Order: sequence, then structure tokens, then C-alpha cells
Amino acid sequence: MKVHSIPFKNTGYFSKLICDYLDKNPNLSSFYGNFPDLAGFKNQIELKASFIAERRNILVTSLKNQNKLINKSEQTIANINLLKQENTFTITTGHQLNIFTGPLYFLYKIVSVINLTKQLKTQFPASNFVPIYWMATEDHDFDEINYFNFKQQKVSWNRESSGGVGRLKTDGFDKVFEGFSSILGTSINENYIKELFKESYLKHKNLTDATRYLVNELFGNYGLVIIDGDDPKLKKEFSSIVEDELLNNTSFKEVSKTNEKLEEAYKIQVNPREINLFYLKDNLRERIIFKNGYYKINDTSISFSTEEILNEVKNHPERFSPNVIMRPLYQETILPNLCYIGGGGELAYWFQLKNYFDKVKTPFPILLLRNSALLVTTKQLIKLEKLNISLPEIFLKQEELVNKKVKEISKINIDFSKQKKFLKQQFASLKELSKQTDISFVGAVNAQEAKQLKGLEYLEKRLLKAQKRKFTDEVDRLKLVQNALFPNQSLEERTRNFSEVYIEVGSDLIPMIFNALDPLKLEFLIIEY
Repeated sequence: MKVHSIPFKNTGYFSKLICDYLDKNPNLSSFYGNFPDLAGFKNQIELKASFIAERRNILVTSLKNQNKLINKSEQTIANINLLKQENTFTITTGHQLNIFTGPLYFLYKIVSVINLTKQLKTQFPASNFVPIYWMATEDHDFDEINYFNFKQQKVSWNRESSGGVGRLKTDGFDKVFEGFSSILGTSINENYIKELFKESYLKHKNLTDATRYLVNELFGNYGLVIIDGDDPKLKKEFSSIVEDELLNNTSFKEVSKTNEKLEEAYKIQVNPREINLFYLKDNLRERIIFKNGYYKINDTSISFSTEEILNEVKNHPERFSPNVIMRPLYQETILPNLCYIGGGGELAYWFQLKNYFDKVKTPFPILLLRNSALLVTTKQLIKLEKLNISLPEIFLKQEELVNKKVKEISKINIDFSKQKKFLKQQFASLKELSKQTDISFVGAVNAQEAKQLKGLEYLEKRLLKAQKRKFTDEVDRLKLVQNALFPNQSLEERTRNFSEVYIEVGSDLIPMIFNALDPLKLEFLIIEY
């Protein structure tokens, strides 16, 4: 195995916001706290050292109860118990309950978290660091999680859904299993995948339990701790923030102020509502709206007076579910967390939250872009070399890549840049002449210049098209290798499921990823295997 890397901004797949963050652009400095480097982590440890001791005990009790039915490794058990100690901190990532982990980057997120805890322990031996996977059990976007891709086929769990997805019964997974099994062979690796799917989804009652089992099977031996925020005791620790949100709309006010500044240079990821909470019960997760003096649950007949809803918070804190704006604060309230590791889209909305955290006096975590990787076989790299395609070039959009390579291999100069430059110089002289004789002629000269330039561009395109036909074989081979690495012209990690790669690599897959990913490298990785 070899690991190559290129800057994230050179891939063309990451936003200006994320690239500016990685470059430490000063325009972003007010939207986050400590940067993800060793100096930043040293500061963050000091910042989070005041985490409430009693809250640690509640966290450990909840974790033990949530994970009592899974076969935990000794390292995971030890990590849960370590959370009682004031010198223990967490590194967290979160993800939806995608069927069979969903896209490949799910693995990269968790490996990034575990690898970072190991690096921090080496650098700061007086402290302990526990890797956390936060299950998004309260999410209700079922259409985003009910499938995974396998060899360009969609394996789907088709059913009706309402409420938090974690509470969904696993009814119907027998049919999903049958369909998935029918496209698998009988090799050792394929039989392992079948058995893992079967044990996860056919032997657990709901999606939360199925996902917990699956993730523990994949990563439990590395000490990963899995947490479910849909927990009455943990929600109780968040009650004061929920009350504040209901009475004062604090998140709406603070995030709105931040958005005004952030959107001057960047696209806003999410917009806050006046109340950023859902009301959650079985088969129900709906927005809370304040209207005509009452708190109403959207699309239902349920409503509360101010006194009634505050009593509801006190007696049933588990019924209040934070949305994307408030979930990060909930996480940072109940965990002694130093850092959140997420994708570009996730971090984009975290940048909107710094002022809100400051307002409610909660330390803002370090934000770390998860490792991203492209898996490339040695055979594929040899093909790229024969086509004279460099690793950075393979990230180009296909049309741009094809045009670039055809121009390189063609014996004819298809680039008319020099001609265009010369033409512009000639027309510049004509414009000066027009100004000296009759200014009214300048418009006609401009029109003629545009026409001539357009003509050159047309000829350039025609010539390029003819050369593409001439080099059809090279173009087809180029497209074939790029399509294999970028399914549907997208990053592999956002499309493929890990099972597709596991069938090829087997039990070496996850150890290989652990050896390749370096969370603090802050570059896109190409893993050659």
C-alpha cells in the first residue's frame, strides 16, 4: 500500500469556505475557535477541563445502558469507564443511520476519529481521548438513508416512515436481504458481507439497534464508543437550553446575526427557525411553532400553553429533539468533547454556530475536516501512467480532462490563445484609430472584434472535435479508467458502499484504511493498493 496526497482545493470538490478554513484565511477566524493542530488541541484541553463532573457520571451510566446488549471489546468498556475521569476527553463524529453504512466515507469518518485519539494520546499522555460515534437516531430524512449503492445498483429498504428513523422497526429487511444476496456470489468475502447484513438487520428490532450492532462489529475492537442522543437522562442535561430556546429564541437570534456576516463571502448552509426544536414521540417528529400565544406542534392538533410546555420539558425531556442548528450544542453539552470531525457540508453549518455557543457559555469545539480518500489499484495507476494522466488531473471534470489530453497528444496545435491575443491587439489599435477619427465607429469595431473572436472559438472547437474522433481509442480508455474511479462523475467515497471494496480486499480493508488515514494531514489522500 502507498499513500499519495493532493491539497483539497486542487480536487475541485470542496467549497471555498472549506478551502479558506484549511488555509487559515483571516476572514473566517471569528467563526471558529481553535484550529485543528497540536497547539489548538492543547488550548482546547484547557478550555474543556471544567466539564461538569456529575455530567460525566450520567454520561457513563447512559452509555452502559445503551450498549449493554452488544458484545463490547475490552477497549470499548475501558473507554466508557475512562469518561468518569476529569482528564478524559472525547473526539466525535456523527452520521445518519444509513443502511449498511451508506457511502464509503462513513468508514473514513470513524477511522479519522479513532486515529486522532491515538495521535493525541501520544502528544498529550497526561490526558485520555475516547473516540465517539454519534448516531443520528432522531433524524427523520428517511429518503436519505434507506438505500446504499452496490456495483451501480441501488439496494433499497422500501417502506413508509415517520418520526425519528432510529425508532423504525426493521420490518421488511428480509426482502432487502434476499435482493442483496441475489447479486452477491459465494466467495469467503461475499459470505461475510451476507452474514454481517443478516446479523445486523434481521436480528434486531429497530434501526438504532441494528446500526449499533453493525458499527460495533466493524470498529468495536478499536475502542469506539457509540452514543444515542435519544436518551431521557441525557436530554435532561439539556433541559435548560431547551427552555431558553422556547422562551427566548436564542439560537435564531444569534445564528441570524452570524449569517449576516458569513454570507458576505460564503454560501449559508442552513437557515434557523424561530424555534429550532422538534416534538418527538413514536412515529412523530414535527416542528414546534409559537403562534397566538401557544406552542403548536406542526401538522397536528397538539398545542401547549407556556406553562404546559415548560412542564413537558421538565417531565419528558426526551420529547424535545434539537434540529441541525441545536444538535451540535446538545452534543457539546453532554460530552467532554474537544473536536468534531465531519465532511465539508457539516462543517459549513458549524461555522454558523460560534456566536450561539458563546451566548450560552459553552466551549466551541475544534472543527476538523474528515479524511477523504480515493482507492486506486496499482493496475489503475499503471493505466493512468500509460495515458500520461497525473493524479491531480484525474480529478478534472471529464470533458476538461478529455480536451486537455487530446490537445497534448495531437500533433496539431489546437490552442488558439496566441491568435486570440494577436487579434485583440489588432482591434485595440483599430479602436484607438476610431477614437481619433470618429468615436461613433468604436461600437462597430467592438462588434467586429466579438465576431472574429467567436469565429476563432468555433474553429478551435471544430478542430478539437475532429481530433477527438481521431484519437477515439485514447479517449475511450481515458473515460473508462476515470469512470471506474469516479462513479457517476462523483467522488468514489460519496457513492460506493464499503461492501463493494470488501469483496475485493477482504478483512485487510479496515486495517488498510487505518494505516492510510492521517486526520491532521489536511490533504486529500489517494490510497494505492
